[in-house]
Amino acid sequence: MATEEESIEQAAASRRERLRALKAAQELLSTPDEDSAQAAEDKTNETDEENNRSMKFRNYVPHDIQLQEGKVAPPVLPKFEDPVEVAPPPSEDKEDPFVNIAPKKPNWDLRRDVQKKLDKLERRTQKAIYILMEQQEQEKQLAEGGNNIED
Repeated sequence: MATEEESIEQAAASRRERLRALKAAQELLSTPDEDSAQAAEDKTNETDEENNRSMKFRNYVPHDIQLQEGKVAPPVLPKFEDPVEVAPPPSEDKEDPFVNIAPKKPNWDLRRDVQKKLDKLERRTQKAIYILMEQQEQEKQLAEGGNNIED
């Protein structure tokens, strides 16, 4: 506990010293010097110039001839160059990269999952077709054989 209190006291003491140093620096800055005397003279010159200022009209043309001399010419704007126009048009040969990301068909994942079952069904279908063709061939032979016996 004693060390905590000592550290707090040391922190407070260092803070007080910093505050004193800041106050001393501010006092040095606020003391009148030779520069401040010159600044006072400049202020009196500025007030004289403010009284002798001529009026400048940017958006208004006064009726009085003496005031028309104070008319300011409109500013000349620099020519604006469109940065989009300067860039060359993109070539049409390039493909859109997002086209390659998307799948070609929306059911590609379903086909992938069901492909094994489809292969098995394809083999069974081919086998069934072969059996049907054999049966039809046998029927034709029996029909032809029956016709040959009658002749």
